[in-house]
Amino acid sequence: MSTRNTPAQAKGSRKFLVLALGSVGVVYGDIGTSPLYAFREALRPLAAEGVQRGQVIGLVSLMLWTLTIIVTSKYVLFLLRADNDGEGGTLSLLALLMKRAPRNTTVMFVTGILGAALFLGDAMITPALSVLSAVEGLKLVAPAFHDYVLPISVAIMVLLFAIQSKGTGAVSRFFGPITLVWFLVLGGAGIAHVGDDLAILSAFNPAHAVIFLWNAGLVGFIVLGAVFLTVTGAEALYADLGHFGRRPIEAAWFIVVFPALALNYLGQGALVLAHPDAISDPFFLLFPNWAILPVVFLATAATIIASQSVITGAFSLVRQAIHLGFLPRLEIRYTSETETGQIYLPFVNTALLLGVLVLMFVFGSSEALAPAYGVSISGAMIVDTVLAFAFVRHLWNWSALTATAFLFPLLLIEPIFLGANLFKIHHGGFVPILFAGAMMTMMWTWRKGVKLLREKTTRQEIPLSQFIAAVERTSEHAPVIVPGTAIFLTATPDTTPAVLLHNIKHNHVLHQRNVILTIRTARVPYVREKDRFTITKLSDRFSKLELRFGFMDEQNVSQALAHCRKAGFKFEIMTTSFYLGRRKLIADPNSGMPLWQDKLFIALADSAIDPTDYFHLPANRVVELGEQVII
Repeated sequence: MSTRNTPAQAKGSRKFLVLALGSVGVVYGDIGTSPLYAFREALRPLAAEGVQRGQVIGLVSLMLWTLTIIVTSKYVLFLLRADNDGEGGTLSLLALLMKRAPRNTTVMFVTGILGAALFLGDAMITPALSVLSAVEGLKLVAPAFHDYVLPISVAIMVLLFAIQSKGTGAVSRFFGPITLVWFLVLGGAGIAHVGDDLAILSAFNPAHAVIFLWNAGLVGFIVLGAVFLTVTGAEALYADLGHFGRRPIEAAWFIVVFPALALNYLGQGALVLAHPDAISDPFFLLFPNWAILPVVFLATAATIIASQSVITGAFSLVRQAIHLGFLPRLEIRYTSETETGQIYLPFVNTALLLGVLVLMFVFGSSEALAPAYGVSISGAMIVDTVLAFAFVRHLWNWSALTATAFLFPLLLIEPIFLGANLFKIHHGGFVPILFAGAMMTMMWTWRKGVKLLREKTTRQEIPLSQFIAAVERTSEHAPVIVPGTAIFLTATPDTTPAVLLHNIKHNHVLHQRNVILTIRTARVPYVREKDRFTITKLSDRFSKLELRFGFMDEQNVSQALAHCRKAGFKFEIMTTSFYLGRRKLIADPNSGMPLWQDKLFIALADSAIDPTDYFHLPANRVVELGEQVII
């Protein structure tokens, strides 16, 4: 019997390897840079009284078991199976839960946007901290480089954000191989030093972690905040599920990433046991002097890749938030003709760059910035756990007792990590809290303002069926019928669009064919072409058309209408006009929101991109009619 692989099997194996290699670069780029600073920062609170052998072993044990419990158990083995049609991430899970468990919508909405806001805070801190950590290795090559660390780091960040508009497809193919080399170097450096003191291998026994915490007291609690830096970037596992798939991400973790991280932390621990003076920078001191400069360059490349990954993740998350109605429509540019996931949001890119530069100049070093990091990550992970609890209750139909028992270790451990990080609020931990608070306020205001605006306009609208009956009734005041098709965009298809009423009121005309178009965002990532639209004929002159997009889809109305035409919806684009309503909003403190919130909502509305561009409408066929609305 032949065991030779068929061409299809060989092709499938190659695809699996490509995806696994790609996930090493994109999914694990962030967590792969943690060894640069995590062990060093965890040792710092202990350094004042001298670090003891038992503390070093206990600290490494804490790091290994934190990686095991939070990354391996929670994300790799559990959350990767809690997907929304193959997509992961906080907002993807939130969209699924809001569809399946509508009774708890408000609670889940607040929880979800908190997680999203904390992730965006992480997208600012990660590039600043990781690049600073890598470039600071130059100080070991020559102390004279000390004054150039910040300028070099700033230049790297400016260049990285500047190329976002060009698309990253051309360079992303190198992400996986470069990061793979980085992990091999991490593991190799660790192996080279484990023999410095083999006692470090006892760190695999979790009893050492427990003993360390028991004896360390308050200092041990503070150290926990730094230990949590070992799992920064773990949430990318879940967010990038749709790009690579569960099995390639799992394979990359167990075969490459976890062994490399574990070996490196063991090596750093053994180095400090054998040479206590290495506590100043245990990562770079793993390498001989001749290798430090090449490692600095490799580390810088790895941190740039990690930064690129979180920037791309921020773009994707904001697009999801826009499509789900949590933020106003912002300009989204697609930088690839074949990959819809490669997008660029100019506003978000500029905001992230400014945030990163402010963090770099205010804090100045990775040592000063590290305390700000853990708060956003630990908070985002707690949100994932809370949403996971709702997921297993409503989607997997687990009982409350079973779900609590299963998630109890996480529900116990993660709040402790958050508490440990909150001790560092006055050392920079306030930064992600302030940022998350600002983002949540914007999302909450936008959602609340849109709801109030819809309620106000709905009270003034006429039922569509009543309007059709009135205009089609024979009368001397009937509007003039003009040739062609008019498409009226509206969010409420059962009521008459205000722009249609204004057109008849001011122009006294009605087109031969009138289409009431509603665009819906489904709570699934993608909608198949055959499920994209529904056409309902209302009368000889009026039809309703509903277009459906997933929250990961490009909302290209022109393209969708072309598919409608193939399916029998006859219209000619050169005789079709798209009618859009443009509202001028006026603040009113007595309308349902405080004046400050009214003004914030108006500012958000003004920042939104023109619907013509957002929905890819033919610009020369669009007619806009305005009105004033008091909110």
